[in-house]
Amino acid sequence: MTVDVSALVHLRSHRPEAIAEAAARRTRRPLLNDHGRLMIVAADHPARGALGVGGRSMAMANRADLLERLCLALSRPGVDGVLATADILDDLLLLGALDGKVVLGSMNRGGLQGARFELDDRFTGHRPEDIERLGFDAGKLLLRIDYDDPGSLTTLESTARAIDGMAARRLPVFVEPFISGRDETGRLRNDLSAEAVTRSIAIASGLGGSSAYTWLKVPVTDNPDDMAEVMAASTLPAVLLGGEVGGTDEEQAGAYEKWRGALQLPTVRGLVVGRSLLYPADGDVAAAVDTAVGLL
Repeated sequence: MTVDVSALVHLRSHRPEAIAEAAARRTRRPLLNDHGRLMIVAADHPARGALGVGGRSMAMANRADLLERLCLALSRPGVDGVLATADILDDLLLLGALDGKVVLGSMNRGGLQGARFELDDRFTGHRPEDIERLGFDAGKLLLRIDYDDPGSLTTLESTARAIDGMAARRLPVFVEPFISGRDETGRLRNDLSAEAVTRSIAIASGLGGSSAYTWLKVPVTDNPDDMAEVMAASTLPAVLLGGEVGGTDEEQAGAYEKWRGALQLPTVRGLVVGRSLLYPADGDVAAAVDTAVGLL
């Protein structure tokens, strides 16, 4: 699909209600596919100022290019849906790309990449009531915890209330937890050791007044062999997050192998992958997506 930016801007300018109309007529489907699996393409990075992929610092800055890549990914067999912020989902609604797809609204984007307040990750995206109003299927939130940063407590409390709000509406919410810290340059880093990922899962699983609608969105640990023990920390259903993969074919292949093993674990139901599929090293979005789908 070639995205006509002028047509999108015309609709947004003259008929903004077209977005709500497109949401109302969107064909919905169950969260999981017929095999009990879930393959989601993620594109909520730009709203946090995270536009880089590999060595390209502004790779995601061209919105028409991003939308075309998303439409291609969503058209591939086995892709169940998309995770994005309101601006991107609104465009995809207008493009008719979300019929029969699972739609996850991204809820907290206030922790801008590189900001001093990055861990005070306030909920500046979809609210539970927005997800319900638009007929979307689930929400997603990011929970980074730094034991040395008071901003993490604000995010923890806000996360618990968001989980409550989603559970009250019987809407799934995907919680992406990390134990994080700043390196010597002040840059925030996520700890992917087995101990840290286990602790983050335990903390996230206990948030809110009900865990009935809580899912986990977890990374593969530094040592993939640790995943079986790590995932034993909770009975909540989980999906693997792709994270940022290096810019070479070998690094991409290595990521696929990490995902392959973890996908066999009993609580793991699928994949949520973004930049590594939308901006693969060789530029072939369809092939990257098809390979990831094949892992399921």
